[in-house]
Amino acid sequence: MSGRVDPAAVAVGDVVGTRTVRVTRADLVHYAGASGDRNPIHWNDRFAREVGLPGVIAHGMFTMGQAVNVVTDWTGDPGAVVEYGVRFSRPVPVPDPGEAVLEVTGVVGAVDAEARTARVDLTVTFEGQKVLAKAQAVVRL
Repeated sequence: MSGRVDPAAVAVGDVVGTRTVRVTRADLVHYAGASGDRNPIHWNDRFAREVGLPGVIAHGMFTMGQAVNVVTDWTGDPGAVVEYGVRFSRPVPVPDPGEAVLEVTGVVGAVDAEARTARVDLTVTFEGQKVLAKAQAVVRL
């Protein structure tokens, strides 16, 4: 780690960071190319609506990846994340034109002094509704 986090100073309830993430259709196209996930629900409004979605939605893994950036910014080292998991609870519709705005907050939910790890609980919302449930990252301190 870069030494940005003093293990002795980490306490349950500490806010590790907040972030606003603006997601556009262009972001989805770039992510589709990088990930290989070219499912039409991520780029075709007609198709997305035909399968019961409100329109084009962001990739779940894209949303998950954007959320964990709060944690990696805090640690200064993406390799410090030793565990990360979420449950996808709502889709993130991305308008065209326009953008979807995600709000992300990370809070220390547990500290294991012996193992020198902390669990960071992430709250990720879109229009005031949680889009990721039980979003947690365990980091090595």
